[in-house]
Amino acid sequence: MIRKKFLSSLLPLPFLGSVSIQGEKKLKIFMKSAWGSDDPTKASFPFLHGNALAEAGHEVQIFLLGEGVSLMRDSTLNAITPVGWPPLKEILPKVLANKIQIYACGACCKARGITAADLENKNAKFGNPQIFVGLTEWCDKIITE
Repeated sequence: MIRKKFLSSLLPLPFLGSVSIQGEKKLKIFMKSAWGSDDPTKASFPFLHGNALAEAGHEVQIFLLGEGVSLMRDSTLNAITPVGWPPLKEILPKVLANKIQIYACGACCKARGITAADLENKNAKFGNPQIFVGLTEWCDKIITE
């Protein structure tokens, strides 16, 4: 009974800053991830969560770095299947439909042999520290996956 009263008292509180549960305010969300093929489930989260956020009306941009940039290579993308979720190759078309911009760290890509051709048809561009800073300044929320 006490727990029920406590939880009921939380309902009017604005979660996520000034956002109501009904989503009155649309957020600008910057998602950052360095997870790659070594953990397919974690590697897929920015795309899965990015889709959910975009479908709720929020603006989402993803920045991949480290091993995360390997997901831009078709052979890796096609091999990623998160536990309990569809393969990443089936998730990416929704990312494109939701107009989620993806940035892949340019230095990380160069070190791993990821080329401009790998970014084609993925709404992806090479990122750099200035873009990273710009996204940090642009967003209302940063989510690291």
